[in-house]
Amino acid sequence: MMPNVKIFVDQNLYPAVSAPLATALGPIRDMLCHELAVDVPACQFAVMAVGGMADLPLVNVELAIMPRPERTRERLLAVCTNLRSMVGHATGTHVAVRMTALDPETYIALK
Repeated sequence: MMPNVKIFVDQNLYPAVSAPLATALGPIRDMLCHELAVDVPACQFAVMAVGGMADLPLVNVELAIMPRPERTRERLLAVCTNLRSMVGHATGTHVAVRMTALDPETYIALK
């Protein structure tokens, strides 16, 4: 019932924010586990330095989750807002967040 989190950081910003972002991952995971009611082993995180365009946000977060009835739009919007705040605090820049719900009928994960 995972959150799959990918944090994309502009390659020019990455050296300056990699340490504070790494420190923030634990609290971010704790928040996601609490808010989405999942256990730690269900989480998947990746932080990547990427090439981007100068007129777009320097940090982008993509979050994929499995749908559940209690994961209402309002609750998920609150999770995204909190996630954006936490990543923004760690990186000192504006953060774009995108969340998608995966299709449980077609999603396969081998761990």
